[in-house]
Amino acid sequence: MNLLTYLGQPFALQALLAALLVAIICGLIGPFVASRDMAFAVHGAAELSFTGAAAGLLVAGDALGGALVGSLVVAVAIGLLGDRPRERNSSIGVILAFGLGLGVFLLSFYHGFASEATNILFGQIFGVGPGDILLLAGIAVAILIVMVVIYRPLLFASIDPEVAAARGVNTRAVGLIFVLLLTFTVTEASQIVGTLLVLSLAITPAAAARHLTANPVQVTMIAIVIAIIAADGGLLLDLTFPDVKPSVFISGVSFLCYLIARLVIAPLRGDRRRPA
Repeated sequence: MNLLTYLGQPFALQALLAALLVAIICGLIGPFVASRDMAFAVHGAAELSFTGAAAGLLVAGDALGGALVGSLVVAVAIGLLGDRPRERNSSIGVILAFGLGLGVFLLSFYHGFASEATNILFGQIFGVGPGDILLLAGIAVAILIVMVVIYRPLLFASIDPEVAAARGVNTRAVGLIFVLLLTFTVTEASQIVGTLLVLSLAITPAAAARHLTANPVQVTMIAIVIAIIAADGGLLLDLTFPDVKPSVFISGVSFLCYLIARLVIAPLRGDRRRPA
């Protein structure tokens, strides 16, 4: 089948819609991940969604529900154990090591097909159904609302946490809320590219956008656009070349955008700022 034929199929349209939802949220939250130096937190939360998925399969036969509940536990653990930036990475490493071991242990008790849990690792975008779309949409709307509410104190705390705390911003509470949003976002993005490639949507678009402008609002908007191009563009390429996994195209497009931003556009902007 050609691309136009695929686009007439419900599974392709549902996949593109799911990718759009995930891309918007990843693009929204990515700049704060970069400014707060929490790339390792994204990596840890992504891999620990496998543990939640394994628990969900074992208890209720629901991998996605288990991953979402697990993300809540991970967020609280990271928020409480890694409150100080210098302690965060070591705390995440400890939680990650224990969580992955626990996930393998739980999965050993599950006697059904474990593909639902392993799909969390590698992604299964074309298996997304209408119910999954509604769940992803609900998560996306909730994250968007909370981000709008905490945007200003979160931005202040991300740029200068000491001054923000002196001005009365509860930086610990804001940080905990952000970690919670981050883990839910990562779990949501895992449905598209899998936990092993989630950085391609949660980190790379924001990293590219930061090379194009210093304005926080513009960084966020550009990151969202790049994430959408990577997610839906990668899926369209996969429908054109179905022998290649969609995660390969998504991560490839995202990385290409980063290279263009850093190696092509950023130097040109720098040249324009230099005096003649």
